[in-house]
Amino acid sequence: MAGRSFHLFRRYVLVCLALLVLAPTLKAQDTTHRPVIDTLAPPPDTTGNHAMIGDTTASIIRASRAPHSPRKAALYSAILPGLGQAYNHEYWKMPLVYAAIGTCTYFFVWNMNEYRTFRDAYRMSMDGNPETNAPDPFLAKQSSQYLKAYRDYYRQNVDYSVLFFVLAYTLNIADATVFAHLRNWDMSDDLSMRVSPAIINNRSLGISVKLAIGGGKKNQRTAWMAGR
Repeated sequence: MAGRSFHLFRRYVLVCLALLVLAPTLKAQDTTHRPVIDTLAPPPDTTGNHAMIGDTTASIIRASRAPHSPRKAALYSAILPGLGQAYNHEYWKMPLVYAAIGTCTYFFVWNMNEYRTFRDAYRMSMDGNPETNAPDPFLAKQSSQYLKAYRDYYRQNVDYSVLFFVLAYTLNIADATVFAHLRNWDMSDDLSMRVSPAIINNRSLGISVKLAIGGGKKNQRTAWMAGR
């Protein structure tokens, strides 16, 4: 029963960690081409200076904003798990972080208590004094081999609990740092890729891959792959 519970614990922690890593890819699909609505758009300018004024205003707004620091996100997550995710405005990740770390902490405490119980019972059974028995009547009737086996089993589970706790804590810091970097990365709308069939050297059937950056023709890159 104890072994099955610990296997369920490991599976639960792995699911939480997987959701913490993979769930942002589903959320990011809706933010790639999100239209930007300017609620403070000035009236039409007939003098030809509208574009210059708009660029100047946008530059001032960008300069006035404090940069999003990945170092702060990592530091906040190291001090308090989930705080770096809050700094990145990804509040939906905080329950996953606390579920993973809290579960690891709970099983660490539980396995440590069971380990100490079987350790003390094993020591009492090996002290050579027949009047010294474990407080638990069930353990007092068990053999030394039985007590030693469960002592080693729970000690191994304690090590696993510590390992999963360190993994969850480290992943919490790494997640905050990586997505803080991604917030500063601007995906331009001019970046595009086109894949189409093509004939190579008028003989072989292949695939043409065209990558355009910045919208200029000189920035295009073309790669060919022959089918045969």
